[in-house]
Amino acid sequence: MLISIVTLFPSMFEGFMNESIVKRAIEKGNVVINLVNPRDFTLDKHRHVDDTPYGGGNGMVLTCQPMFDCLRSIQGPKRTILMTPQGKQYKQAEAIRLSKEEHLVLVCGHYEGFDERIRTLCDEEISIGDYVLTGGEIPAMTVSDSIIRLLDGVITEESHLYDSHSNGLLEHPQYTKPAVYEGLEVPEVLLNGNHKLINEWREKESLRTTYKKRPDLLVNYNFTEQQLKWLEEIKKEENE
Repeated sequence: MLISIVTLFPSMFEGFMNESIVKRAIEKGNVVINLVNPRDFTLDKHRHVDDTPYGGGNGMVLTCQPMFDCLRSIQGPKRTILMTPQGKQYKQAEAIRLSKEEHLVLVCGHYEGFDERIRTLCDEEISIGDYVLTGGEIPAMTVSDSIIRLLDGVITEESHLYDSHSNGLLEHPQYTKPAVYEGLEVPEVLLNGNHKLINEWREKESLRTTYKKRPDLLVNYNFTEQQLKWLEEIKKEENE
């Protein structure tokens, strides 16, 4: 996969691209990240990329010319995404969908926003939450990270198969050695080696975690008959 990130601050991505799973994915050739700076496409000697908004108001707005020329310089079939708090809220399902693209272009805003006409060059708009950041760089890193880890060969499929939100539920609790720490014990079912019982426990506890922490996720969830039975048990257990 190729991810082109349009940003006025490419140095912000140095740590992101040079640590952990993203670094290894780049080194293995699973992904190529290309940083493109709109400032390189300005036509004035001061390399201005913004201007005051028509009608007045605070702050500066990114202008058409450098952004249009920058985006048009990125060749080939691609899906262009504007990172903006006005966009559709980002979910795991979107990460899965976008991980199947060959080339993504993530456009980072800054200052007080974009000239509205810049939106005409984008295929969709994404927001990572209902809050405002100083720019689109951190959202672009968030989206990139969530996609890269899903690419073939980056991590094992089992590593993300039961991630929170991967199946509509939050992830089940996890434990490691020792079996007892300061009087806190690992559930016995995880120690008996019966994988059928372990998988059933994990599925039920995933449902319990979602019920306790994010019950809104269950409103439109497609329950199996067994899950509905577990949910009734969980409600009784939690209310005791």
